[in-house]
Amino acid sequence: MANVLDTNKRAQILSMLVEGMSMRSVSRITGVSINTVSKLLVDAGNACAEYHDKTVRGVKAERVQCDEIWSFVAAKAKNVKDMKAPVDGAGDAWTWTAIDADSKLIISYLVGGRGADYASEFMSDVASRLANRVQLTTDGHKAYLEAVEGAFGADVDYAMLVKMYGNPIGDNMTVLYSPGECIGIKKNEVTGNPDSDDVSTSYVERMNLNIRMGNRRFTHLTNAYSKKVDNHLHMLPLYFVHYNFCRMHKSLRMSPAMAAGVSDTLRDMDWIVGLIDARAPKPGPRGPYKRHTQA
Repeated sequence: MANVLDTNKRAQILSMLVEGMSMRSVSRITGVSINTVSKLLVDAGNACAEYHDKTVRGVKAERVQCDEIWSFVAAKAKNVKDMKAPVDGAGDAWTWTAIDADSKLIISYLVGGRGADYASEFMSDVASRLANRVQLTTDGHKAYLEAVEGAFGADVDYAMLVKMYGNPIGDNMTVLYSPGECIGIKKNEVTGNPDSDDVSTSYVERMNLNIRMGNRRFTHLTNAYSKKVDNHLHMLPLYFVHYNFCRMHKSLRMSPAMAAGVSDTLRDMDWIVGLIDARAPKPGPRGPYKRHTQA
């Protein structure tokens, strides 16, 4: 069981997970069973999700950027129907993120589809965590339009950064897995009075790279994708809480949570283990001793 491991061992396992190691690699290196690693991930994910939900509130941001990053569970959406052993939650899994461009704090995240219902749920959560009017930038995904209006109304300075893509340059083998080449951008003002100079998605797109680098299950063209949706859903809260509260940002020289004013201390992985222990059920009083007598 994960709860019999000491704090240092659990912190070591969780540190390996947030640095992009697979669960089986962690199991082999630490000498801990894969079931224990899996149980610890579930406990950490639940504890971190609860802590983020309670703590990242009243954020005093000025510029917020939002984006979605694609991954999949068990199989890509187009291949789910051909799976020999269907898995619950199989298919595309989009991770929506909102980042404060100044403190680099991940304000909100959501895992699910890319449709209007998820966009609305995500934007409502973003709005509920902000303490003031902000300038908001998203990409050109149309689902944002109604979602932002529903969540913020007119109390936001909102613009879309729409990128235009052309075919990648090169021979067939070179461009087989290459993304389209960006050949231009448009800045579309939607609501309020956004400053054109601050209409950007650079920070949130850089965060997408961080997510892919720090989560093996997001790596393209490998078999490292999530096999179970639960593991996918538990890994992300762990990663985001570690990023927000435990990781020293190189340019800020403090954690994003400290820069945003939602924490006054640089945390570490032992602290996350403490969050897990705080949620663990406390042992109850022992019942009366019963003497067993032979008939």
